[in-house]
Amino acid sequence: MTFSIKELRQKSSKELATILTEEKEKLRKMRFRNSEGKLRRNHLFSQSRKIIARILTITGETAAK
Repeated sequence: MTFSIKELRQKSSKELATILTEEKEKLRKMRFRNSEGKLRRNHLFSQSRKIIARILTITGETAAK
């Protein structure tokens, strides 16, 4: 599932933390499937990394305020 930056900014910090853990777990599972040669859609790597980066950026901005 892809999230835009606007959608993520509307979520609470608890929701962001939940999404972050889900995306990290999804990325971990994709890495295992890729090492086994079973992963077909490699573009999902970059999507997950971008979502994780967006969430970390938002949490950093809110922590700085």
